[in-house]
Amino acid sequence: MEEKFMKEAIKEAIKAYEKLEVPVGAIIVKDGKIIARAHNVKEQKTDTTKHAEILAIQKASKKLQNWRLNNCQMYVTLEPCPMCAGALIQSRIEKVYIGAMDPKAGACGSVLNLLKDYTFNHKVEIETKILKTECEDLLKKFFKELRKTKK
Repeated sequence: MEEKFMKEAIKEAIKAYEKLEVPVGAIIVKDGKIIARAHNVKEQKTDTTKHAEILAIQKASKKLQNWRLNNCQMYVTLEPCPMCAGALIQSRIEKVYIGAMDPKAGACGSVLNLLKDYTFNHKVEIETKILKTECEDLLKKFFKELRKTKK
C-alpha cells in the first residue's frame, strides 16, 4: 500500500520537474483514499512557502473543511524541511511516509527531527525510504540537468 501511494507522490514530483521546480511531490490519504495532491511551485509562484507539503495540507484542509487532519497520512518524495515538518505537526497529520532523505535540510531525521526530538503537543509517526531509489534518482537527474544548464 505504501508503494502505491508513494508512486502517486512521485507523479506529482514529475509535474514539478517538468516545470523546472525541485521535483518534490506530496499526497495526503484518509481512509485509504487520496484527498489531496501537490508538488513544488516555489519558483513559478516566487513564494518560498509553496512547498508540496504545505500545498497538500492546504488542499486537504479545504476538502475536509478542517485544519485538523486527524487520521490522515502524507506521502512525500523528499524529507520535509523545518517549515513543512512544523506544518505536519500543526495540521495533526498522523504519519508521514518519506521517499528520499535530505541530508542538507531535512527536519525528520537527517539534520534534525522536529517530529520526534521535541515535546510538541502532537507527534507525527515517520516511515522512511519508501521507493527511496526512485525518489533519489528523480532528484539527482534534476540537479544534474540544472548544473548543465548553468554552465
